[in-house]
Amino acid sequence: MKGRVLIIAGSDPSGGAGIQADIKTVTALGGYAATAIAALTVQNTKGVSAVHGVAPEIVAAQIEAVMTDIGADAIKIGMIGDVETAQVIENALKKHPSVPVILDPVLVATSGDALAKDGVAAFIRDRLLPLSFVVTPNTDEAAALTGQTVETQDDMIEAGRALRRAGAGAALVTGGHKAGETVEDALVLEGGERIYSNRRIETTSTHGTGCTLASAIATGLAQGMALPAAVKRAVDYTHKAIETAPGYGGGHGPLNHAHTIKP
Repeated sequence: MKGRVLIIAGSDPSGGAGIQADIKTVTALGGYAATAIAALTVQNTKGVSAVHGVAPEIVAAQIEAVMTDIGADAIKIGMIGDVETAQVIENALKKHPSVPVILDPVLVATSGDALAKDGVAAFIRDRLLPLSFVVTPNTDEAAALTGQTVETQDDMIEAGRALRRAGAGAALVTGGHKAGETVEDALVLEGGERIYSNRRIETTSTHGTGCTLASAIATGLAQGMALPAAVKRAVDYTHKAIETAPGYGGGHGPLNHAHTIKP
């Protein structure tokens, strides 16, 4: 087991997204997952019916408990929920500037339900992007953070450049929400861009894909991989997890996070 990842995110009781998906992903790729739960959601594959934020001081205490004992080789941030929680996360990150931050700007669930209150997107853009090693928005999230239209591959690259100008070290704009036979993800980093392409799988089992991808990248970075290699492994892992999904639930079903593990 190599690579300690501290995950700061919300909990999904159905196990397909959030902290649960993050832990499964990190473990399946050989890393060690620790967590700070920022929110409790009531959701399943059909949608989100309630969100209950954890008191910001408790979120901060969870982060402190992990970082002063086990430590972390990477920090992955998912659902934040509200600005007050975002503020304590920002303060915590500033205490550990050498640990790479993988920021998944969770604003809306796969079902379309909102997962962030007013002001969170602006806080992410203005305060958390400059602390991030890489940010991993889908096209809708990239549009919300940049104010740009993000539909074509060129749009994805330009949005990634805008996110870097806003302070992010790198940006991976994911194209799973776009139409087409091929899913393209655009990595924009210092020195250029890389496109990762996979055939689109026609399925409703897409719950937690963003969480899974970001946590897979975080695991790779925690294990010492260079960012392009970590992204390539993460994209391939997520694609296989979608392809072999168990088909649970009546809505957007969970992925097969355990496909790397032989019984």
